[in-house]
Amino acid sequence: MAVRIDQHSKAEPGGADVIESLSIQHVPFAERHGKLWKQGPFWFQGNFQPFTLSLGFIGPGLGLSVGWTVLASALGLLVGTFFMAFHASQGPQLGLPQMIQSRGQFGYRGVIVPLAATLFTFVGFNVVDTIIIGHGLNAVFGWDVTTVGIGITILAVVLAVYGHDWLHRAFQVLFWCSAPCWLLLSIGILSGWVTGPADAAPIAGGFTLVAFMVQFTAAAGYNISYAPYVSDYSRYLPRDTPTSRIVASVFGGAAGSPMWLIPIGAWMAATLGVNDPLAGTRDAGDQMVGGLGAVLTVLSVLALVATMGLNAYSGMLTVLTGIDSIRPLRPGRRARVLTIGGLAVVWCAVGLSVSADFSTALGNALLLMLFLLIPWTAVNLVDYFFVRRGRYAITHLFRPDGVYGTWAWRGLLAYGVGLLLMAPFMVVGPFTGPVAQALGGVDVAFVIGLAVSGILYYALTRGMDLSAEEPAVAASERELAQGEPASADAAPVPAQAADGAGEPTAPGGRTIASAGGPDGLPTVDGLPAVDG
Repeated sequence: MAVRIDQHSKAEPGGADVIESLSIQHVPFAERHGKLWKQGPFWFQGNFQPFTLSLGFIGPGLGLSVGWTVLASALGLLVGTFFMAFHASQGPQLGLPQMIQSRGQFGYRGVIVPLAATLFTFVGFNVVDTIIIGHGLNAVFGWDVTTVGIGITILAVVLAVYGHDWLHRAFQVLFWCSAPCWLLLSIGILSGWVTGPADAAPIAGGFTLVAFMVQFTAAAGYNISYAPYVSDYSRYLPRDTPTSRIVASVFGGAAGSPMWLIPIGAWMAATLGVNDPLAGTRDAGDQMVGGLGAVLTVLSVLALVATMGLNAYSGMLTVLTGIDSIRPLRPGRRARVLTIGGLAVVWCAVGLSVSADFSTALGNALLLMLFLLIPWTAVNLVDYFFVRRGRYAITHLFRPDGVYGTWAWRGLLAYGVGLLLMAPFMVVGPFTGPVAQALGGVDVAFVIGLAVSGILYYALTRGMDLSAEEPAVAASERELAQGEPASADAAPVPAQAADGAGEPTAPGGRTIASAGGPDGLPTVDGLPAVDG
């Protein structure tokens, strides 16, 4: 059945026009108002928060020195951010949330498999964030954990409901407020002005390969876990945004702040002897300048709340993608509010019902979820850059009968085999795979997952006849172009550029079928419309 294209934002009475109206729909070309320069600060601030600081506690806690902790983290961040940043280029080209695009590799319904891992990760991170903020502010200011948990959940929900543009604004403001304060603290640490308690003996630490690899994997997995997010926040950029520039911008931002904060976290753990990032921030800041600790603590909490909004927003896109894969939706503002509210109830209830000590067990569960994401990112990137090379029939991603099928066996097989072969190399909680055990407890599972899934998917797709998808790609481009809202500064789209047979042609001169509905508007089979 044909569904009318109704993609563009619509203003509503009472200020509803400031709330983003799009969710899993394609972003029309005329509404690509994103700015490339904002991507770097956005992802910098996304990691400029207490969760990142706490990653620096891992190495010293395992007996690793600060120097080795910093080196392991830097190498891990370079690896993990490399894969994450390349996902950013998919947003401008396709104008879609990340997981909708994954239907091209896994199928219209097959995408539910990686969706389960991404949703658990989004919700799980917000559970951990609720624990960090609630118990941290209780330790620093004596505030009630339950009240704090409910309050930060409401703030995160409001930010996620208002959507894409407000998330970018919040991160931009927090970036300019936070960076000078952290710079001041960093100067104090490097100059020796900020030191540990007089009666505390600094932890010297040393080197063990196991501890080094744990720190390396944690840092690499941290930014790899952002892979399912990235296109969600770059899809409003113009389609002609250069791949190299957006990859560099996202890479610099996402890697820059952890390379700054993780060493500070390692120093806090080794010198101050703290195990709470907010308490360590308060103590170190107050040594530098009276009151700086409190300011840094508040800014850190606000940054983490904004990141919770990020998780809620992408979690909403994941849920709606999953539902749409089973039963086609027409998602609008109402759907986003209900979905975000439901996710908030879950993460707040879980976060307030467990103790701070439970975060270790939950951290292991999140690590397992990161392992579940690694084969997905390999399949997705190989398909985008080496198989289909960015050419997708966007409207067919919304069709169960489209060219990508319902269950795409190649992607699902590569994902499953990669995940299966990772198991012997994993170290998660009490489980240590046989190969990891033989390696002395060193976990290299993510390397196996990336290599096996990526190489296998590429091999399985070598026999695919991609030329059979070209008519669908051409028709999709024409349908999307015809659905653009008219504007004075937009390039006109001819109603019909006839070839010898009298059919409209797509860019490049390829003939496509004419698309039109009884009301004179173009129609696209299966493309969701905004219900307002």
